[in-house]
Amino acid sequence: MANIVQRFKINRDRPTIGITGPDKGGGVAWFFAAMAVRMAGGKPVRITPSKHRTADGLQALIIGGGADIDPRALQDENVINEYLEQTIRKPKTNIFQKVGRFTSWLYYPALFFLRKAFSRKRTWTIDPDRDHLEFQLIDQAVKKGLPVMGICRGSQLINVYFQGTLHQDINAFYLEEPNPSSVFPVKKVYIKRGSMLAQILGTEELEVNALHHQAVKEPGTDLQIVAKESIGITQAIETTTQKFILGVQWHPEYLPQHKEQRSLFKALVYHAKGVHFQIEDDDMEQALSSPRAAALQQMQEQEAALLEEVEGEE
Repeated sequence: MANIVQRFKINRDRPTIGITGPDKGGGVAWFFAAMAVRMAGGKPVRITPSKHRTADGLQALIIGGGADIDPRALQDENVINEYLEQTIRKPKTNIFQKVGRFTSWLYYPALFFLRKAFSRKRTWTIDPDRDHLEFQLIDQAVKKGLPVMGICRGSQLINVYFQGTLHQDINAFYLEEPNPSSVFPVKKVYIKRGSMLAQILGTEELEVNALHHQAVKEPGTDLQIVAKESIGITQAIETTTQKFILGVQWHPEYLPQHKEQRSLFKALVYHAKGVHFQIEDDDMEQALSSPRAAALQQMQEQEAALLEEVEGEE
């Protein structure tokens, strides 16, 4: 009987974590996600449609968010002023709070302008090649039992893979006030008691940022909704059958100063250390040569219709 030889040795000490993104843009998101992985003890590898490297084998995946900005995003003065009212301009009680608030005052505006500076333009686009790559990588990870974390659009794509549905435009849910969209923590989410997410975070309430116009509607097979906003918008999903598949609607990589957000990456790296298989070169080639999924085609058609509607409003 022929021996099966593993090409790359699984690294139990510093597992390799693939982080997906677009060919153009996404540099800021990659920087912060890679930093979060390194802080958690992993080795980050950037994966894009034109640079689908596997390095020494991927032991876990982060399906990243979109690179572009929703044209209806409200990352402007009203969001900044609201954040400052909640933090800097509140009465200060001791020197530690003063230092903490001053640090936040420097960090969030810097991140805000950094993202704006490196964004191509105030729009979002459809990227079929990236969708196909990520969809097939999710498939490989599920079959091999690898841990997967989806961030923002990555969470939505995980749900589509498991045959779930999406709200294409969540702005209709915000009737009394606009949907805030910012790197600042402007939303409170409520986490299901006893869920894997609650155990990782160590809390059932969390303030998060928001940079999305879509959200999970119905969870897919073997997934459950484990976090929502007060108005019912889904903010996180997780597996009911595998060890670690998690999708969060917010961007934890932009909140490294919060231990709860860092704990998400620590949990991913922890599970990556225990895997028995990994995604290697042959797996990547098989993934890319696979037919494009019908679920992706349907999702992209819906997005194209929404994009056409938005462009018609401008």
